[in-house]
Amino acid sequence: MVILRAMSTLALTELLGLTVVDSAGAVCGRVREVALSPQEDRARVSMLIVRTKAGNRNLPFGAVRSINGGVTTSTACAEWAAANGAEGLFLLERDLLDQQVIDVNGRKVVRVNDVDVSQETSNKQLVLKVGAVEVGARGAIRRLLKGVVPGPALQALLRRIPQRAIPWDFVDLIETDPARRVKLKISHDRLAKLHPADIADIVEELAPDEREAVFETLDEEVAAEALEEVEPKLQKAIVESLDSERAADIVQEMDPDAAADLLADLPQATTEEILEEMAPEEREEVSGLLEFPENTAAGRMTTDYISLGVDATVNDAIDALRNFEGGVETVSTMFLVDSRNTLVGMVPLAKLVLGEATDPLLSLVQEPLISCRPDTPENKVAELFDKYNLLTLPVVDENKQLVGVITSDDVISLLRAKL
Repeated sequence: MVILRAMSTLALTELLGLTVVDSAGAVCGRVREVALSPQEDRARVSMLIVRTKAGNRNLPFGAVRSINGGVTTSTACAEWAAANGAEGLFLLERDLLDQQVIDVNGRKVVRVNDVDVSQETSNKQLVLKVGAVEVGARGAIRRLLKGVVPGPALQALLRRIPQRAIPWDFVDLIETDPARRVKLKISHDRLAKLHPADIADIVEELAPDEREAVFETLDEEVAAEALEEVEPKLQKAIVESLDSERAADIVQEMDPDAAADLLADLPQATTEEILEEMAPEEREEVSGLLEFPENTAAGRMTTDYISLGVDATVNDAIDALRNFEGGVETVSTMFLVDSRNTLVGMVPLAKLVLGEATDPLLSLVQEPLISCRPDTPENKVAELFDKYNLLTLPVVDENKQLVGVITSDDVISLLRAKL
């Protein structure tokens, strides 16, 4: 049975520089770095790197007996291997102090001023784990005044400063080197669980290479949803920073209208490269939308919507909803078309819920049937949404055939761009 007993919390700043005494009682050197092996455990310290007269040495943490004003070990200095690089290691001072990290709980980017590590015993073996990162003034002052102000006076001062710490489980690391991301098993699983708008806000706070690193790591669908929430100028910069294959994987997961708007802002050569890498169906869909001016109804519409035949029932509509893979904003309305794809009626989702399974959708259509032409100016589209309190607006050609749908979020984006 494993028995864990909490002992105390120590700041990384306090740990760095401590003297290290070996099994013979000889002072071997001082702690230079604290290392994690993320492949084994994301939080547990695996070794200390000790600066000695013979050079830097790797002290396995399993050989540490105690940390109390200094580090005592159960082995001799001669047994510690030379520190010839940090392959596969995450070093707390080098890789974390003064670095930006993502606080997934607070949904923001923060800078690390210090790191709290906790000492525990497990089956009589000392264990050191990262508990939290300090992002407030307390950690900064501790580092600034270490060695300048006597220890007791510094501790008295720090007790008067509120602690601002983020639990390690809520921290997402940013690593711009793809090779190190793999070796250190750095992913953004926690970030991916946030709302796309929150991810977009976080991404907008990062430097260009850090933004690229995040979008390289996120799942394509999550990346697409987040990219749609990012400001247009930043969207363009992010996509241009990615290779065409990765950009295509993300763009084809976006709503077709959003993808078309983005590609229209890119240099033609870049757009063509991305389209070439996209799956045929998505490429054809987006290419068709690119033919329309952005400031018209056709330039704002999406081709992701649910249309059913005039003889469809409520049960047919429910089946279509179950199988629909488009955005949730387009499912607020079902569209009824005849054999020529002529728009016949619209059925709000609310009416669908109240209907019986066998009710014909024609009996639930919303009146009046409001639509617009592809060349309708975008300001006229906004007026129609406002006048009729619309959630969706179908776009029909000169033969009244349904060619696309404009959703309320498209209009919100339009109005926001004009502010």
